[in-house]
Amino acid sequence: MKKNVFFLLIAVLALNCKNKDMAYTDPIPKHDSLTIASKFVNEDRVINIWIPPNYKNSTDSFPVLYMPDGGIKEDFPHIANTLDKLLSENKIPPFILVGIENTKRGRDLTGFSEAEYDKQFCPVTDGAKDFRAFILEELIPEINRKYRTTNRKGIIGESLAGLFVMETCFTMPNTFDFYIAMDPSLWWNNHFLAKNADALLSKFPDQNLKLWFAGSSAEDISKFTKRVENSLKTSAPPKLTWKYSDEPNEKHSTIFRATKEKALIWTLNN
Repeated sequence: MKKNVFFLLIAVLALNCKNKDMAYTDPIPKHDSLTIASKFVNEDRVINIWIPPNYKNSTDSFPVLYMPDGGIKEDFPHIANTLDKLLSENKIPPFILVGIENTKRGRDLTGFSEAEYDKQFCPVTDGAKDFRAFILEELIPEINRKYRTTNRKGIIGESLAGLFVMETCFTMPNTFDFYIAMDPSLWWNNHFLAKNADALLSKFPDQNLKLWFAGSSAEDISKFTKRVENSLKTSAPPKLTWKYSDEPNEKHSTIFRATKEKALIWTLNN
């Protein structure tokens, strides 16, 4: 009974934590914003863009890191500030950060689910399919049009956004070149991704990809991240470079900030 209650609390947190005005005190970095009228999610979406300091003084093109939960009152400020810090310390190469502000988080970040249990938290209509199409067909072309970008791109997310990152990686791996997921909500759809990791890995394309993911002390997440780790140990394709960071001293609410620097350093460097 206690375990079920704990599972419920984690799921509710995963759904709601980015939708509320949390007490973040991160300074808001200088950034651009634009609005895209999306035909895939049928609404206007606010996009925040941070460019590295050397962008305007060069003619170089830059790789791009995309991020759900990318609103100004969400995770955009602390990730942009972290990129700026790591870049100033010569720990990462320069990247453009593109944050996607939430509207209906549970709809956008979850795929279809056969689990009746999941219906109390999020729609089970595979809203992630439309959100992914918005990113691929509308957002990425717009960013490429407005900014000097290379072909290299990746995505970062935590909790439900981490689920979206992992689902994209395992079901459409050639969407991005690299993936970062903190405490992904792999319990979704009767832990489909963890159960089917071996089969999904066998279908990966013959291309270089990187995956970094982490699990906190949240039992109903960590047991599935560890299961994916075991699948990767035995079934990872040769061109997939991956790293799992087991973080038993971190909570679901702390893991993003606790692991972001090492995740970015490991992933963004070639």
